Amino acid sequence: MAAAGAAAPGLAEAAFDLAFAPLPLAEVLALREATGWRHLPAATPERFAGLLTVAALDALLTTDAARAPRVTMADARQAGSAGVAEAEFCLPDGRVDPPRLLARFDAGATLVVSQLQDLHPPLARFCRGLEKLFLHGVQANAYLTPAGGQGFRLHYDTHDVLVLQVEGRKAWRVWPGQPLPYPTHRTPWQRETVPVGEPVALELQPGEALYLPRGTLHEARVQDSGASLHLTIGLLEPSWAEAMRLLLDQLEPEEAALRAPFPSWRLGEAEAAPALLEALAQRLRPLERPAALDRLSLALLDRLAEDRMPLPGRGLLAPAPQPGSRLRLADGMLHHVAALSDGRAELRWAGNRLPLRGAELGWLEALAQGATAAALGDGALEFCRRLAAAGLLEAA
Repeated sequence: MAAAGAAAPGLAEAAFDLAFAPLPLAEVLALREATGWRHLPAATPERFAGLLTVAALDALLTTDAARAPRVTMADARQAGSAGVAEAEFCLPDGRVDPPRLLARFDAGATLVVSQLQDLHPPLARFCRGLEKLFLHGVQANAYLTPAGGQGFRLHYDTHDVLVLQVEGRKAWRVWPGQPLPYPTHRTPWQRETVPVGEPVALELQPGEALYLPRGTLHEARVQDSGASLHLTIGLLEPSWAEAMRLLLDQLEPEEAALRAPFPSWRLGEAEAAPALLEALAQRLRPLERPAALDRLSLALLDRLAEDRMPLPGRGLLAPAPQPGSRLRLADGMLHHVAALSDGRAELRWAGNRLPLRGAELGWLEALAQGATAAALGDGALEFCRRLAAAGLLEAA
């Protein structure tokens, strides 16, 4: 996405280039709407080195943040579940016990650190860039597997994933098709699932990536030549059913037909079935209105901004903006403008809402590109200071 000689890219552009280059954006969006997996070769072996190192994991394990269930271990060689019991590497209060964890790792277990974007700033900014691009949540799980080890057996994930090989090599097998089309967290992995067809074998080298749509059967193991560190970037897109549930919750307070009682006592009457089905269809028709898509869009943006960790554009001792300070909307903060049904507008971020009055909407548009309060006009300095205090502005 970045052009040669252009200014430093924003978070979305930088994350896209790191994750998917040299694929163009249109091809990646088409990939996300299909069911085929894709191997992305490395531009350089150091491509993902800035996201995570083994040294960073070592440091994490010596902090109080190293606790189950964020930190887990897996070993495909053990009977039953591949998940290692917490008692084997944790203290009774859930804190990691480093000596026992290291012993289990040396014996072949994979170290797994989930939701690492909430603890590691490079991953926080990378995931935030992808969230701004795809408009849904993104998470980063780290897997450090010793030589000859295998963390998990054959399985599929219930969301799309992008595997980034950071250090070492890992051998993968990927099966064609989806035995259960489009699985979600409501249709989790079933151990009795049998793969169909022959798998494709490949070895991920440092700097290479592997895109796996949800439902794609796969397994991976490390050869005896050395350990492997990879990141699994979880792309947490909602399903159509989830989107419809969210939209119905939004519409219920406004639609009397959705609030009307359902005559469950009629379910045993065969002659009542046609009328019940017609009534059900009628109550779903508000979803066909053009305004319903606007409501769904706003609901999804609200949820994204409320659920994901804020990355404010200021620190503890940030100075207040001055009239000549050139400012822009903070790239790391998820925010959006909500157009309300009564004609008003609100700026929304991290569960907060700020009504926009008069020229403020235009000021926001100018601040998206970078502007000074002096150039915006009367009253803009106080507005900018309020946004800056909330972490919504940063130096341009």
